[in-house]
Amino acid sequence: LLKEGAEIIDIGPQSTRPNAEFLSSEQEIERIGNMISLIKKEFPEILISLDTFYAETVKFGYNEGIDIINDISGGQFDENMFKTAAEIKLPYILMHVNPTYETMHDKIKFQDITLSVNQYFSEKTKQLLEMGVNDIILDPGFGFGKTVEDQMKLLEEVKYLGFGKFPLLIGISRKSFIYKPLGKSPLDINEETQKLHLKVLQQGAKILRVHDVAEAKKTLEEFLK
Repeated sequence: LLKEGAEIIDIGPQSTRPNAEFLSSEQEIERIGNMISLIKKEFPEILISLDTFYAETVKFGYNEGIDIINDISGGQFDENMFKTAAEIKLPYILMHVNPTYETMHDKIKFQDITLSVNQYFSEKTKQLLEMGVNDIILDPGFGFGKTVEDQMKLLEEVKYLGFGKFPLLIGISRKSFIYKPLGKSPLDINEETQKLHLKVLQQGAKILRVHDVAEAKKTLEEFLK
């Protein structure tokens, strides 16, 4: 990944796919083990984000050397998450998602998806800023509880997300809203994905969460020409 051009490695001890096994914080920590400190020792230049919705896992990761908190729950699954983020002062990725673990993949048809996501961002960033979390990255949550139509609309309106105040992270790699309508497998949509990556970069996205690093790097280089 590093040789292909990755700048941030996202470590996620728990799958958030539909019907995935639910893990406790203790189980997450056991899975992580000394992985973070080993990566940091071998590759001190790399940034590591920790994908978890547990405050205790974040605290463990902080002591191991993580650089970024990647919370897919927006602080909704653990009431101590925002407090912990404020205490350790790391960049915090705030994702739009339904309010509980059990409903996070329930498809909701929004009257105006872009407006709804921005209202969520406005409420949550206000809470975070008031608690002292100032380094916030916004993730609109592609693949989480949104219809195909709403996600395609969001892709067209990325430029309106986040009020221009916070950097945007976009994660559309291998998402079903792209490959299912095309009748393809998630491994066979690289060309379509890179076109969409270019589209969101042109609208101001700052971070891409990807699986095919080398291909995404080429897209980024094309955008920066």
